[in-house]
Amino acid sequence: MPKIQIIILFFLLPFSPSFGQTIEGVKLKIQQILLNEKAEVGVAIRGKNAKDTLSINGDKHLPMQSVFKFHIALAVLSEIDKGKLSLNQVISIKQEDLLPNLYSPIREKYPKGTTLSLAEVLEYTVAKSDNVGCDILLKLIGGPRFVEDFFKKKGFQNISIKINESTMQNDWDSQFLNWTSPKAANQVLLAFYENSNNLLSKNSHRFLWKTMKATETGADRLKGKLPKGTVVAHKTGFSGTNKDGVTAAVNDIGIVFLPDGNYFLISVFVSNSRENITENERIIANIAKTAWDYFKEKPKE
Repeated sequence: MPKIQIIILFFLLPFSPSFGQTIEGVKLKIQQILLNEKAEVGVAIRGKNAKDTLSINGDKHLPMQSVFKFHIALAVLSEIDKGKLSLNQVISIKQEDLLPNLYSPIREKYPKGTTLSLAEVLEYTVAKSDNVGCDILLKLIGGPRFVEDFFKKKGFQNISIKINESTMQNDWDSQFLNWTSPKAANQVLLAFYENSNNLLSKNSHRFLWKTMKATETGADRLKGKLPKGTVVAHKTGFSGTNKDGVTAAVNDIGIVFLPDGNYFLISVFVSNSRENITENERIIANIAKTAWDYFKEKPKE
């Protein structure tokens, strides 16, 4: 929407009190948030009622970064459900696996290597965004393409997973091989939340749900401006900033719960940004708060 149209519509808002209480009003408020930001932002939001759906750049292919660890976890758990793997099986992590250029709480705690259960590796990978754990999981199930194929077979589109963390973190341009769209991210979130499409067994769903709620990264993103204690099951992603001052990805996707039990799904991807990390995270927080304010006023359905 051209900037002049946005400005005109906002000028008219005071004369239309109910407009701000509609999903169209939420979209307009988000567009206003983004007006002066030096970044490309993709947003998808969906409430419990499918009518409460909006997107901005919703079909745009944007780099996932560590958001793909959510997708990897779903693929790994599906293999557990088939009996090919077990949450209790022991995973040996050798010192040579602990690559120094990868972010890894596992390496920080076990610099000489260790053995962990598959459940622990999943928890490190999702809740702590451990890159070493991520690549161990990918190796375990046959690589990135296995994950992409898993979602294709389930009927999901606009998900490209081609490389692991080691490749992604050693070559700036390669990160764009792993992409999704905000709409597609929300579709996977919805299928996970409703446990539809034969995604997971009840036990695996319960495990990942608990792990997503325990996510430690991105405290200033989706959760940044929400009331303390708000339940958010989410997964973040971050690219760092290159020598030209461009940040390719500051992401957060998740399911947000309101005090009355209502919820909404939200995926925000901040890409090609020349803002600093604080501002990039503030963009996500402001969008999430705008959605929260809208859904908080809606009666429970």
